[in-house]
Amino acid sequence: MTGRFYAFEDFEEGAALDLGSKVVTAEEIIDFASQFDMQPMHLDEAAGRASILGGLSASGWHSCCMFMRLMCDGFLLNSTSQGAPGVDYARWKRPVIAGDTLTGTSTVTAKKASSSRPGLGFVTCRHEVRNQRGEVVMELQNTGMFLTREAAGL
Repeated sequence: MTGRFYAFEDFEEGAALDLGSKVVTAEEIIDFASQFDMQPMHLDEAAGRASILGGLSASGWHSCCMFMRLMCDGFLLNSTSQGAPGVDYARWKRPVIAGDTLTGTSTVTAKKASSSRPGLGFVTCRHEVRNQRGEVVMELQNTGMFLTREAAGL
């Protein structure tokens, strides 16, 4: 967590929020895959090396979950977040391989006060997750809903 608290009015268009980083382990890849995406390249190192992915790789859905954790720790859990109406897109650009270090950034691209709910605003962010080589492994975009400081009683 950054130590900063975010309400709707604290987000500025163009601002980039550092989400920190996370090392991806083989154990967590296999654990996630064994529950949710049992494809061989997510369960077995040899199968991963034999695939076009080049090694034991995280499921794209696992990558989304790891990004969500980075975003929660980066700012969401320290904000007036009211959830989101959805995700505009999620693109998996490169495989996430066991041993990779993922780093996330969220950039505010737009913000707008709600016309029907006073005290609520919409903040659109474009998110990037990079590996230790600086390669983009995933891009996402979504709009989050945040209370103003006044509406949150702050």
